[in-house]
Amino acid sequence: MINRILEQQKALHEVLSEDRNTRHLILGHQDLDVLESVSKALGPLLEFTDALSGEDYVSVSHIKPVLNLFNTTILAPEEDDTDMTKSLKKKMLEYMNSKYEDRVTQELLDMASFLDPRYKTQYISVNDVPNIRARLVSEMKTIMEHKSTRVEEVSPPPTKMAKKSLASFFKKSTASATVPIDHTAAIEAELSAYLLSSTIDNEEDPLLWWRTHKVNFPQLSNMARKYLCMQATSSPSERIFSASGNIVSCERSCLKPDMVNKLVFLAKNL
Repeated sequence: MINRILEQQKALHEVLSEDRNTRHLILGHQDLDVLESVSKALGPLLEFTDALSGEDYVSVSHIKPVLNLFNTTILAPEEDDTDMTKSLKKKMLEYMNSKYEDRVTQELLDMASFLDPRYKTQYISVNDVPNIRARLVSEMKTIMEHKSTRVEEVSPPPTKMAKKSLASFFKKSTASATVPIDHTAAIEAELSAYLLSSTIDNEEDPLLWWRTHKVNFPQLSNMARKYLCMQATSSPSERIFSASGNIVSCERSCLKPDMVNKLVFLAKNL
C-alpha cells in the first residue's frame, strides 16, 4: 500500500488539489520521507513472509537461515538509511530474535535445520551440535528398541511337530550365540555418514532427497519425516479456518461436525 502511494503520489497530488475540501490530504515532503523510510525497512520482508507462509514444501528448516540473513544482511543498518529506517530495522530484529529465543523453540529449529540436507549444521552453534546429536540418538534408540520389543512379543504360529534333522541342532546353537545388536553404535554410524555426505542445492526438495536416501539412512529418515513436516507459520492453519468459515455459512448451519470435517478435507486436498 505504501509503495503504491509513493508510486502514484503525483497523480494523488493533482486529484486532491482540485477540490478545496481535500487539499489538506496532500502529502508533504515530511510525509513522503516517512513513507519512504517505512517502505525501505518493510519492503524486503514481503517475499520472505510469503515464502515462509507456504504449505506445499518444507518451511520450518528455513527459519534459522532466514533469521541469520536478516541479522547479517537484510535488516542490517546501511549508511544511507534514515534514522527512522534504522530504528525500524532495529525494532524488527529485536522482536524476531526474541520471538525465537526460547530454549525449546531453539532446539526444535536446530533439529529441523540439522535434518535438512541443504543446511545440516551450517546455522547451528558449534556448542549445540553435540546436544542435537545426543537428542537424535536418544529418540532413534527409543524407536528401535520399541520396534524390537514388538517383534519379540509377536509369537510365531504353532507348527506341527516334525522329525528333527541333524542340521537343526547346529542352527539352534548358532542362533543362541548371536551377539545382540548395538543400536547406539548403528545410530552413531548413520549420523556420521549423514554429516559426511555433501549438502544439496538450496533449490532442491529435501523430502525427495530423503525418499531417495531412505535406504542409507533408515532411522534418520524417520526423524526427518517427524520434524520437517511442521509449518514455519500459522498461515496454513488460518487458511483451514477460512475454508471452514466458507463451508459453514448461514445457509448450511445444520451441517454436522463429521460432514464439516469431510468437506474441509476435500476442500484442502482436491
